[in-house]
Amino acid sequence: MKKLLILLMSTLLGSAAANAQSSTVWHNEAEDTTRIANILTETYAMRYPSVSARTIAIAKQFIGTPYVAHTLEVEPEALVVNLDELDCTTFVDVVLALSYTVGERRMGWQDFEYNLRRMRYRSGEINGYASRLHYNCDWAMDNIHRGNIIDVTTLTSKCFYQVRTIDYMSAHREDYPALADSLTFERVLSIENGYRNHRFPYIKVNDLGSKEVLSVLREGDVVAFVSARKDLDVTHLGFLVKENGKLHVLHASSTDGKVEVSNVPLQEFVKRNRHWIGVRVYRLKQ
Repeated sequence: MKKLLILLMSTLLGSAAANAQSSTVWHNEAEDTTRIANILTETYAMRYPSVSARTIAIAKQFIGTPYVAHTLEVEPEALVVNLDELDCTTFVDVVLALSYTVGERRMGWQDFEYNLRRMRYRSGEINGYASRLHYNCDWAMDNIHRGNIIDVTTLTSKCFYQVRTIDYMSAHREDYPALADSLTFERVLSIENGYRNHRFPYIKVNDLGSKEVLSVLREGDVVAFVSARKDLDVTHLGFLVKENGKLHVLHASSTDGKVEVSNVPLQEFVKRNRHWIGVRVYRLKQ
């Protein structure tokens, strides 16, 4: 009897953990699940010749979507799905999760939900606020390690390296309400400790117009803009897209309040922001 009770308790706890893991906060569940299923089936039917072509085709479907920040901030931490309001980070991870799901030949919104969790959280598992991949360097390390993406930056001889201690969140604790909790704060500190004197590759602004660099970059690649700050690596994200034969940036713009294509090519786009010194580039791997 005792063994039966232990087994029953174990099963119940396991079910509770599974339910907690699968908990999702939807902005508009009925509309979003239908839209996700439609994007997946329609994109799969197009049989795009490459993962890059597939990714940028999906990304273009979000042009005009309003820019809204902080949509992921819910308590307790849960997977947030919001296709109607995007910032630069949620735009990128939603599109990558959709593209990855199509590449798996899966057409259900549940499959997208699973892959979004894999992209957004450390090891694909939700375990509180600190399990979300807040820093780009952390996101890149985790997703490269698990085979979700490749770092295109290192494929060119124009690749240089920065060494920084990434600790912006703990240094600006007051800007992150979740860090008011001492345990969460300690967990974030522990993660940041892994990025002390962190060495990461980037392509300098002046090299973005070189033939060698341009020959490596593709539409659909994720472009991450490297900050000039000493305690942070990246401050903005988007996708590379071709306009009139030149690479531009498709991104969720806080300035214009929507997802849009930059009105100038990549190199000029970076040069116009004095807070950026170059870019990192990633490609979905499948």
